[in-house]
Amino acid sequence: QVQLVESGGGLVQAGGSLRLSCAASGSIFSINTMGWYRQAPGRQRELVASITTGGTTNYADSVKGRFTISRDNAKNLVYLQMNSLKPEDTAVYYCNADASSAQTMGVRFPYWGQGTQVTVSS
Repeated sequence: QVQLVESGGGLVQAGGSLRLSCAASGSIFSINTMGWYRQAPGRQRELVASITTGGTTNYADSVKGRFTISRDNAKNLVYLQMNSLKPEDTAVYYCNADASSAQTMGVRFPYWGQGTQVTVSS
């Protein structure tokens, strides 16, 4: 299987910055797109940013210009640099990877991390 472990969440004042990291491990064959999603209380989980193996990125309109996603393909890591944070960015942030493993016989499935809390105070 593929395990995703996030780190880097916390409490920050509005206007501050945080950097989230996510490490993928396990019997990985390949990882395609990796991304970050978030879910605030009472709201649906939403895509924040994604990045393909080739480095093509996609951002939610609400974070464009403030957040930057990057990845290290050799180490199966993905990062989310969050600047100019706003109270409305408060949510649990989840790492996602579209990956295949020995157990899935090379078929890709979506995998999720356990989530990391980001709280932005006003």
